Amino acid sequence: MSQFQSLAGRLLVAMPGIGDPRFEHAVILICAHEDDHAMGLRLDRPASGVDLKAVLNRLDIASPDSAQGRIVLVGGPVERERGFVLHTDDWTSPDATLPFGEGLAMTGTREALTAMTDQEVGPGRSVLLLGYAGWGEGQLEDELAENVWLTADADLDIIFDTDHDSKWSRALAGIGVDAARLSAQGGRA
Repeated sequence: MSQFQSLAGRLLVAMPGIGDPRFEHAVILICAHEDDHAMGLRLDRPASGVDLKAVLNRLDIASPDSAQGRIVLVGGPVERERGFVLHTDDWTSPDATLPFGEGLAMTGTREALTAMTDQEVGPGRSVLLLGYAGWGEGQLEDELAENVWLTADADLDIIFDTDHDSKWSRALAGIGVDAARLSAQGGRA
């Protein structure tokens, strides 16, 4: 029997031909991974027609001009109305922040939304995501065994920059894989 090893703080990079259009060319940061579940946030899919200012206004939270045009991401297909602030761990909220990986944290509160717009006291880097990707007991491990995902070390630029179109190929390049050489076809030797 193999020993459970958490992937929290690591990236999942979708293989071509994943078979689920919701995850084609996806790059997902695993935020929590226990033996009975896993939870991650997709880093490369901007929410259409939504920016941070619109979300803050909808929640009646004061929104500075800097929130205008700031991209909100679709974190995954589960609970898409639920927001998560993914941020560096230089800011935390007691009893609400989940630290994971090296220097990363996730907070799902109004306080986190306010903090992400305050350059003096808020986190150095942050992004708002709506929804998440989730796996039940053994599901992620099965997908990894079926070569649905590759794993990679977390990269703050991939996590937080706004070049969403290249995140998949950059994540692959970070583990020495040329995206142009990947095939959706599998085989056996």
